[in-house]
Amino acid sequence: MLTLRRAGPRRSKKLSFTSLLTGLVTLVVLLTSSILLIGSYESKKQSLMETTLHLNYASANRMSKTMDSLFQSMRASLEYNAAELSGIDAMTPWQVDNSLELMRKSSNFFNSIAVVGSTGLVRNVEPGAIGTAGKHITSEAATEALSLEQPYLSAPYMTPNTKRLIVFMSQPVFGKTGTYLGILSGTLYLQENNVLSQIFGNNNVNDSSSYYYIVDSSGHLVYHPDKQLIGKDVSSNEVVQKLMKGQSGEQQVRNTLGTEVLAGYYSVPANGWGIVVASPISIIHNQLMSHIRTILAYSLLPFVILLMGVILVARRLARPFVSLADLVSKVGKEKVVLPEVKPHWSREADLLTKAVLLAVAEIQKQTDTLTQEAATDALTGLKNRRSLELTINQWIAAGKPFSLIVLDVDKFKFVNDTYGHLTGDEVLKHVAGVIVSSLRPDDVCHRYGGEEFVILLARTKPDEAFNVAERVRRALEVSQMPIPARVTASQGIAHYPQHASEPGLLLEKADRALYLAKSNGRNRTMSAEDGTITRNA
Repeated sequence: MLTLRRAGPRRSKKLSFTSLLTGLVTLVVLLTSSILLIGSYESKKQSLMETTLHLNYASANRMSKTMDSLFQSMRASLEYNAAELSGIDAMTPWQVDNSLELMRKSSNFFNSIAVVGSTGLVRNVEPGAIGTAGKHITSEAATEALSLEQPYLSAPYMTPNTKRLIVFMSQPVFGKTGTYLGILSGTLYLQENNVLSQIFGNNNVNDSSSYYYIVDSSGHLVYHPDKQLIGKDVSSNEVVQKLMKGQSGEQQVRNTLGTEVLAGYYSVPANGWGIVVASPISIIHNQLMSHIRTILAYSLLPFVILLMGVILVARRLARPFVSLADLVSKVGKEKVVLPEVKPHWSREADLLTKAVLLAVAEIQKQTDTLTQEAATDALTGLKNRRSLELTINQWIAAGKPFSLIVLDVDKFKFVNDTYGHLTGDEVLKHVAGVIVSSLRPDDVCHRYGGEEFVILLARTKPDEAFNVAERVRRALEVSQMPIPARVTASQGIAHYPQHASEPGLLLEKADRALYLAKSNGRNRTMSAEDGTITRNA
């Protein structure tokens, strides 16, 4: 008789404790590494965005002050010459033409200047080749300016005669008896070379991908790197709307082309215009991806060693891994102080602990290296603009008096145009070397942008700073340059706290002194104190 044997319980394949522990610990390592990368990514992203916004705002602020001074000078020029024309009825046409020609060429503020009579007849125009003299005005802006009998600044518009996109300023002209005689107007050709493009066209912003533009009080572009956009209405832009209300600030915004940008903006009190400095958000993403790739490249080998160690000794390393995971999870979020390496009771755990600490130290080292590189100018090896601002703020916070020298290479655009940008870069590196070799051990030189350098002299009085600046200037003057031409520099000096107590104002004072040195013939040093310290070439 056959009998059926009851089958016993089916044996399922069990996962060994070693495999389970190995898998769990491996998963922890992978997750911890991911947290490290994500934390580092977010921390770096926030830092880069805040820094870019602050730098763009500072650039817009500096450019706004420059434009404010420019338009005050333009308005003053019109007021002065309008007063000179109070006796225009007693002047011959050629005398008026000569006066307009002198005004245009001496100040270089306007592309053209015209005198319009109270009836709307263009009496005189310079240059005469425009051909509007003897004709009546037809544009709405000119008609409005004439009827107001007060200072006027137009919005951009296309002229009916010359078909140019222009903006103009006007000043009423009154006779000696108070009779309204007409207006004196100065015109800027927005899509041609003008005073705005001369002053702001070569202005360096924070990096090559950043750009800036200028809008008038109605939201129309009066300057943009793309000349085809000049005159376009961009009042729908959120930042432009704030500028139209006279507000200034910094924010992330989508421009009219749909691109996300980090914008710093500042209004110009003299004319109601505004300046926007913008950096595409893609710049931040590119820098972040480079940062992540660098971290991965330097951490890959230690990570592989770490993972192999985990697989070999997983059974007895559960407890050490807890502490290691806690340590790694902090990397990228805060400054980690590596603990002292102590021998572990398990040889395998001891080796693994050392490997993890080595990996963390390597990542932290690379992060510190990247931070150092971010504060260094790649071309000259000098400290860059970010480092300059940090140092100035630290010295001011510490109450440390210091002098600041702004040095600008004279006619550097001529060097680039004549010998090429690569040779221009060699000249800049040579200039940086001459500056550093001429400074004292405690002096610090930064490349501020383009051909401009800023030297910080700790605990140095203005007269001592002048001696240092002159030593640098003379060294450059006699230095053997990489080009067959002499290269000189102009310098402006400001002192904290004597000349200013704020970083932006201190740099502005030094910039003004530098501008004065440039205006007085270049290759000289001038102080913000009174502009009397100078030396001719």
